[in-house]
Amino acid sequence: MEQLLLLLIFLPLVGAIVTAFSGKAAKYVALVSAMVSLSLTFIVIGNFSPDATTQFIVNYPWIQVLGISFHAGIDGISIITILLTNALIPLIIVAAYKHDYKNSHGFFALILFMQSGLLLVFTALDAFLFYIGWEAALIPIYFICAIWGGKDRIKVNMKFFVYTIAGSLFMLIGIIYLFLQNPAHNFDIQAFYNLNLDRSQQGWIFWAFFVAFAIKMPIFPFHTWQPSTYTQAPAAGTMLLSGIMLKMGIYGVIRWLLPIVPIGVQEWGHFAIILSVIGIIYASIIAFMQKDAKRLVAYSSIAHVGLISAGIFALNTQGMQGAMVQMLSHGINVIGLFFVLDIISSRLKTNRISDLGGIAKQAPKLAIVFLIIILGTVALPGTNGFIGEFLLLIGVYQYNLWFAVFAGLTIIFGAVYMLRMYQNVMLGETNKLTSGFTDIKGTEQVVLYIICALIIIIGVYPKPVLHLSEAAVQQLIDQVTQKLTSVN
Repeated sequence: MEQLLLLLIFLPLVGAIVTAFSGKAAKYVALVSAMVSLSLTFIVIGNFSPDATTQFIVNYPWIQVLGISFHAGIDGISIITILLTNALIPLIIVAAYKHDYKNSHGFFALILFMQSGLLLVFTALDAFLFYIGWEAALIPIYFICAIWGGKDRIKVNMKFFVYTIAGSLFMLIGIIYLFLQNPAHNFDIQAFYNLNLDRSQQGWIFWAFFVAFAIKMPIFPFHTWQPSTYTQAPAAGTMLLSGIMLKMGIYGVIRWLLPIVPIGVQEWGHFAIILSVIGIIYASIIAFMQKDAKRLVAYSSIAHVGLISAGIFALNTQGMQGAMVQMLSHGINVIGLFFVLDIISSRLKTNRISDLGGIAKQAPKLAIVFLIIILGTVALPGTNGFIGEFLLLIGVYQYNLWFAVFAGLTIIFGAVYMLRMYQNVMLGETNKLTSGFTDIKGTEQVVLYIICALIIIIGVYPKPVLHLSEAAVQQLIDQVTQKLTSVN
């Protein structure tokens, strides 16, 4: 079974190399590679026991003089992020078919290269290996945005790069310090979990890791790179950033921050929730004011991720399970939103809300799928967004009533600005610009119909997703609670 995990991690890398030399056939080669990875994911899930153990473990000495191993495995937490990554990558590749990118072989190869880095992040059980995956996932998205982005891509991309590199540096310092405190002199995750660090040590390590993860998500006030980057990135780049890459930060908090420095979390987690709730309210208010639909969705993402962050730091089972489901649901919904806006932008050369209107009359199929995606985003009961946000709010409520009240504003505010955007873009009378709008067809229909099906299926029957992560989440909460009880 260990070969299955190695294949899962490195197949996209092999696919990237083949795609890079495939010329005009690159997009088809990339899709085949992504579909094989998705098939492997289903094989892994079929052979996965939904308990608290880590499975499909690989552990090979790598740089022995430094105690670095290629140590990876899958548990109930990582399997959700693997499913998220390998289910969304094929959709993102197909969504990119409608664009005639220059040097498309490089474009699609970079997507697969990023997929391999993401899978390494989500399976690494060695801190140095985790860091390698973290950086490996950043390199391709930087070039995707820098080469195929909008007119201000260089300036915007530099800000994104500086932010993420600065966060990575903080995390690297924390990892090196933990290595020096480890009597075994290795980077093994379990050895880091077992370290006996005092309150002061845990406090500063908390911030070293939290800053890195908060930038990636992003959480207020580490979010300022995000709206412009999402706007200037090509459509596929925006989907990769919002649908999958930000989940690296969420996963990092769950896998590395909480179990390693529980006292640091106890001391500073309250402040982290405050930042998350501020981000929810701030991003929602800014979203109300946006005139560009793509920037509106970007700020909406900050608000939704703020709720996920608050649920995680509430340190209870409901909040953590809500985060697991919402990671998957948010990824599905947000790439659906950005793809619809990309379709509109491709036809009309604008995402400015005031320039649009009446598109539903010209494109009823697009109007229906767009509405389903928006309803999932605003957490209508029966959609995927409801399950995650309901559990997250219960988790935050158990932590603090008033935090739950303010965090719940994301649902109210989100419903207002998302439905208002839909009304202004899709309803009303057509104008000179929108009167010739054509409905979705071909690959556009394939991607959007799949997304709508997932929104409804997960919303109606979330049990399989919850069942996969339940035991691992409970073990994590118990582990952190026991550490805090033994100290107090």
